[in-house]
Amino acid sequence: MPSILHRTIALSLATGISLLVGGCLFEQSALHPAGRDASELSALAWFMFAAAVVVWAIVMGATIYAVLGKKKPRSERFADRLIIGGGVAFPTIGLAILLVFGLSLLPSWTSADTPDLRVHVRAEQFWWRLGYEQADGSVVETANELHLPNDATVEFVLSSTDVIHSFWIPALGGKMDAIPGRTNQLRLTPTKPGTYRGVCAEFCGPSHALMAFPVVVHEGSGFTEWMEQQRQPASARSDAFLGAGCGGCHVVRGVSEAGSVGPDLTHFGSRSTIGAGTLANTRENLIAWITTPGHIKPGVGMPSFMSLPEAERAAIADYLMELR
Repeated sequence: MPSILHRTIALSLATGISLLVGGCLFEQSALHPAGRDASELSALAWFMFAAAVVVWAIVMGATIYAVLGKKKPRSERFADRLIIGGGVAFPTIGLAILLVFGLSLLPSWTSADTPDLRVHVRAEQFWWRLGYEQADGSVVETANELHLPNDATVEFVLSSTDVIHSFWIPALGGKMDAIPGRTNQLRLTPTKPGTYRGVCAEFCGPSHALMAFPVVVHEGSGFTEWMEQQRQPASARSDAFLGAGCGGCHVVRGVSEAGSVGPDLTHFGSRSTIGAGTLANTRENLIAWITTPGHIKPGVGMPSFMSLPEAERAAIADYLMELR
């Protein structure tokens, strides 16, 4: 019996420690805010935690007093005061304070406010189509890796092509659903340069947990330079890429313009991940992805190219890695 108890305690401690360590990863932690909205939400979370600790202390104190205190009768007046004070006044006032604090964090912007940058985000199973709106009204498309300027108000225009998804960058702020047939808007303001992790926060299918995206917040002119690079067409062609029919699903500007089913690959080689945050963007991982994408990411729409000769798969991977 003691050994079972010891194993149970050890397992509980290990689970708690792993969850604590996992929650400390700053790139996907709401408790390590890197945006204006995230800082406000973090302040609300700590305020509610402090209030919960106070309530817990009062309840535990009352419990200890009831068990260990002197057993002498109390008057009805004392009971009435305890019920009115502890059961009515205290929770009413406490919840009212939390409500006022929470309502004060609601966004104050209106549709008339002009953001510094507007990004169109279309969620699909299981990746993200991104479009950066330019000053002339044109849109520069990319996918699965979000780049933002620091200290700029960014408006995300969210939609979905299939099921409900939820766009969330914990380090920058709150989440917003992407719903088929509807357009939602979310505004965030990054305040700390760095690389963070965004996720889909609404179960959307077998690869829901693999629908993530890196978020790079640039300092100074970094975003402008990146945006200028993204405007450029691809610098090379590939017979292997076109011969395998990849252009039927993927756009590579200046090479293949017809594809619209899969992600835009014009500057794929400059991205840090493959398959919406599923794998690090290396040549070996890319060859494995081209060979059996469904084995790596269940439910993905990309077909397997295992039937292609190994040399052709390697040639496609080399070409894509050159697209920077």
